[in-house]
Amino acid sequence: MEPHATVAVWEGPKLTVYDATQYVSGVRESLATALAVDKENVRVICRFTGGGFGCKGNTWPHVILAAAAARHIGKPVKLVLTRPQMFTSVGYRPFTSQRVRFGATKDGKLTAVSHTGVNPVARYEEFTELVGSTAKMMYAAPAIQVSHRVIPLDVQVPTYMRAPGESTGSVALEVAMDELAYAVGLDPLELRLRNHADADPFDGKPWSSKSLKECYRVAAEKFGWAKRDAKPRSMRDGKLLVGWGMASATYPVHLFPASARVTALADGTALVEVGTQDLGTGSYTVFGQLAAELLGLPVEKIKCRIGDTLLPPAGVSGGSSTVGSVGSAIRNATEKLIAELATLAVVDGKSPLKGLKPEEIAAAEGKLVAKDDPKRGETIADLLARAGKRTVSGEGEAKEGEAKKRFSMHAFGAVFAEVAVDPDYGTTRVRRVAAAYAAGRILNAKTTRSQYLGGITFGIGTALLEHTVTDHRTGQIVTHDLEKYIVPVNADVPAIDVTIVPEEDPHTNAIGTKGVGEIGNVGSAAAVANAIFHATGKRVRDFPITPERLL
Repeated sequence: MEPHATVAVWEGPKLTVYDATQYVSGVRESLATALAVDKENVRVICRFTGGGFGCKGNTWPHVILAAAAARHIGKPVKLVLTRPQMFTSVGYRPFTSQRVRFGATKDGKLTAVSHTGVNPVARYEEFTELVGSTAKMMYAAPAIQVSHRVIPLDVQVPTYMRAPGESTGSVALEVAMDELAYAVGLDPLELRLRNHADADPFDGKPWSSKSLKECYRVAAEKFGWAKRDAKPRSMRDGKLLVGWGMASATYPVHLFPASARVTALADGTALVEVGTQDLGTGSYTVFGQLAAELLGLPVEKIKCRIGDTLLPPAGVSGGSSTVGSVGSAIRNATEKLIAELATLAVVDGKSPLKGLKPEEIAAAEGKLVAKDDPKRGETIADLLARAGKRTVSGEGEAKEGEAKKRFSMHAFGAVFAEVAVDPDYGTTRVRRVAAAYAAGRILNAKTTRSQYLGGITFGIGTALLEHTVTDHRTGQIVTHDLEKYIVPVNADVPAIDVTIVPEEDPHTNAIGTKGVGEIGNVGSAAAVANAIFHATGKRVRDFPITPERLL
């Protein structure tokens, strides 16, 4: 919700920038290049980001202008974009025109899938909304064709926004699957089960793990899908038309290079340091939990420092990649820390662990202990005190491994929605949603559920409300504030039942996660759209589905 904001301060040749960003290291690189200064003289800080949503993953002109102005006048400069400037200066989700074509047998088995997408771009920089990425791997078919085109126009450059590509692409793909279900006379869920891909249909790789069928089963049971009358306009509540719709969800697993440092302190606490960011999704919490688990410490004894380019660098907080990338680096750093501590213990004549090999020692309950005899050990604080050390650190890295070449890695989910449509006014209300997701190991169920809820809420906005309107005579954006650009509020969001399906995946990364930040926004808009067709018998392919399009 926060706008973009930057504070730039020069102290001699050194520049410090406080920025609302999803990528402190990326901002540092951009500033050093644009201002022709050494990267070592640029520091970027972002302790908390008040919402990123994709557009804060890039370095936009206002950041460079603030730094240049501060250097020119010799004083700190603060630059905060207005809400209207947020619609013109820092990217946007591009308009897309999509076409989905299926070939299928009479019993609903897909024989061919084609998904094409076109989006406008600025004349000075390209950006492709990869709407066909989901069609490549979602359903089994012997022939799959995906293509993307861009059209240069006199517009600003688009950018990433809330599950780019997969979100908007799933709208077209999943609505088309719903149309096919009616064409062949199958239940929409049954059609998807008949075309379930047991391996990645595009490249033939096995899945690292896939629990989509379980997601279908759990969400359908929670929703009561079996009670659905398949005929459009067959379900009513008084004068209101009631519709039920569903869709599949998926999002790829990404792992970006990351590094981290974990330090044991003499007072028995530990410090986790990494140059990543917290977008409000709970990075501080999850990283603290992970380090606490690995070190056997209470979570309150873990302190996290992030959001500063002075810390070990990490990638952009985007693509649902942060926990898998940074968490893996933290795990590796913690293992190196334990090895350093074990090396001290085995040569310490007063340590109960003396004589063991370092690999025979583990961390548990704030202690170093023998793996085959957990009662044999001592606290890390006692070990450091005898060694005369205030701190001992371990540094670790994470990068994409060989498993990515052998497996197709994706999180999966299923979304079911109920809507009520007033036939006189064309108004639609989402009454309830049931969804289930499988995304590997879940480190914090509460923050994970919150992200799923947020993603589904985004989907409701896509389906019914959100629309950037441009005056084509002047090129001005008309809906340039939160009065005219309508987003879902509490009254628009019903009870949402989210189930986290347990799943283990030994291949994705060192901690077995898949990423949860964006999958909630995949499929949810299509589920609402499909429910509207079931309620009204009218298929609307232009979004958002506003009352005038239903009347």
